Parts: sequence; structure tokens; C-alpha cells
Amino acid sequence: MAGPESQTIEGARTWLRRHLDAARHPMGLIDKEAAARAIDELTDIDPASWSGTWLRGASTFVTAAEAAEARGDRSAARDAWWQAYQFAFLGRYPVPNHPAKAAAYDKARAYFLRAVALDDPPVQRVEVPFHGRPGEGRSVAFYVARPEGVANPPVLITWAGIDSWKEETLVSCKRYLRRGIATVLIDMPGVGEAPVPAGKDAERLWDPIFNWIAGSELDDSRVAVLGGSFGGYWATKLAYTHRDRLVAAVNWGGGIHLTFQRTWQEQSRNASSYLMDLMAARARIFGGSTFEDYVARCPELSLLDQGLMDGPSCPLLLVNGKDDLQNASADITLALEYGDPKTARLYPGGHMGADMKTIQDVIAQWLSGYLFPSAAEGNQL
Repeated sequence: MAGPESQTIEGARTWLRRHLDAARHPMGLIDKEAAARAIDELTDIDPASWSGTWLRGASTFVTAAEAAEARGDRSAARDAWWQAYQFAFLGRYPVPNHPAKAAAYDKARAYFLRAVALDDPPVQRVEVPFHGRPGEGRSVAFYVARPEGVANPPVLITWAGIDSWKEETLVSCKRYLRRGIATVLIDMPGVGEAPVPAGKDAERLWDPIFNWIAGSELDDSRVAVLGGSFGGYWATKLAYTHRDRLVAAVNWGGGIHLTFQRTWQEQSRNASSYLMDLMAARARIFGGSTFEDYVARCPELSLLDQGLMDGPSCPLLLVNGKDDLQNASADITLALEYGDPKTARLYPGGHMGADMKTIQDVIAQWLSGYLFPSAAEGNQL
């Protein structure tokens, strides 16, 4: 199915308005009135025009944030910085594969940090050494959000996919903070500030994060992982490769084997859930930019071909929408045929399921059963 990127600017505006009205990604948390004005002002979706429009919207909120800080209104400043971040995020969406979008990404991270510094307790940015290979980065950056007044809390390490990165995962973490669970927000391999591209052994990205948790005030004996969208793949892999460091793992919407085959990629290359650059976003995790770049590499991610699926794993929950056009829902059924027993749930809807709030609540309940093993809540779906 062809998305509006092959249509007129009015087709793009229609896509944006539909997502805005439904509070759906990538417009789930943005100020509706201001975003509607920005949509009307769009003249094109080429990178320079696109980023420029959204950054002009961000600048309005930057001015409001600075004014709120000057008069000592912490709450208003936080809200305004958050909206500045939301607009800058749209400016780099889906990926910063152009200088204008890269500039928007830099601003998005800066505005995000200004906003979360006003949280109570403030979100902490942490950077630790990464001992990678030549050409890879030398550090891993992540955010830590702690529950207020909880000593030695359990930990959820969480990340999303190819276009939603660690900044975009913060809001969904609120439900874990309320339960007394600390969250560590990271970028999966090949996106954001991750020092390593995607590849068959890129799970080494998580080693310094686990080591940092072990040396912190967080409880390294109660650590779980949650990967959303494409990032769900890495949660499944860690359930096998790092099972001794995890009490549970959740793959919400990610592939396992079938998703990475060329036949599936041919079917999903124009998923209408993307306005633009779906294949560019996918290929970018390997350092490429085209469909052919991506399909040349993605088969190496297959966990079945890597020989992991028959091995032991930590408790693993697999969740997706029944009619996913981005990652093959049938990967869940396939995974149930191998290795240790797993928990699985398919919901109505497309990629990741339609009722996001219900699904997130169910995942949080399941994880809480493993992070608080003595609690009465349990881990039943």
C-alpha cells in the first residue's frame, strides 16, 4: 500500500491530520492547535521544508519556556520545553538522514533535557564507555528515571524502534515509575546515539548498561527488558543471550525470523503507517539508505538462523497486532514452536495493536509479576 509520500502535499496533510486527530504516532503528545497550524503551513515534505516548518513551531515554545523560567513558573516551563521537544522531534522524523533533520534532532535532544531536568526527581542522562570495534562509538548514552522515594528499585531497560528513540519512550515509562520501577531508556543498535549499528552480534550494546546497573543503587537482581516495534527483536534476542541477567523480557511488535525475509520486506515496504522514508529508516540501522541495502542485511538478524530459538531463555512475552503490516505477526506463532514455553498475546489492529493503552497496561502487569515476585498482582495476562 502506497503511503501519502507518493501523493500531493495535501495528501501528506491529510495523513498528518488523521494521526493528529487520533493522537497517534508520531503526533501522540503534541499540542494539537499548534500542530494543526504547522500542518497548514507545510509547503512540502522535502527535508528542508519539513524540518523548517516544525522547528518554527518549536521556537514558539522555546520562547514560552524561557519566559516561564524567568518568572519562576517551573510547571509551565516544563510543559513548554516538552512541546518544543515534540516539534523538534517531528522536524527530524522519521530519521535524521539529511542535514536539516540532523539539526532538528540535535535540538530535540537539547529541548528534551531542558524538560526532564524539571521533573521530580529529574531524569538523569548517563554516558558510559563502550569498548567497540574500529569505526564504532566509544560510549553508550542513556536516561535513567527513578521512582520517587524508592530505595534499591527493580529496573526496566526499555527502547523502541527505527524512528522512536529513547526520548520518545519516556511517557510510557510513567506507569512503571508509579509502580516503583526505575526505567533505563536507550537507543537500539543503529539508531539515535547508539554506538554500534545493527548486526548479528549487536546485543553487545547492552553489556555496559548491565554493568552500570550492577554498580548503581538500582537492584541488578531484578532487571527486565521491553523492546517496542522493531526494538522488540532485540528484547527477544536478549532473553536468550543475556538470560542470566534478566528476570523477564517483552517483545512488543518486533520480528524474529519471517519479518527479515525478502518476501515479507517486499510486502511491507510501503506500509501506510509511515508518511515517508520507511525503507530509508529501516536501511539506516545498517548504515544504508535503500530497500536493497536493507534486504541485503536484514536476513542476518533471524534468531532462527542464528540457532538461538531452541535454547533456554528467561521468561518471554510476545505481543503484537493481528494485522501488522510492518513486522510479521506470524513470528509470534513461529517462536512458540521452539525452546522454552513463552507467553503470547495477539490484539486486534495493525502494528503493535490498536488499543495501545490497554496493551501497555497488560505488559506492565506481566512485568510487575517478575520484578516483584512476592507481590499478589502476579504475572497473568
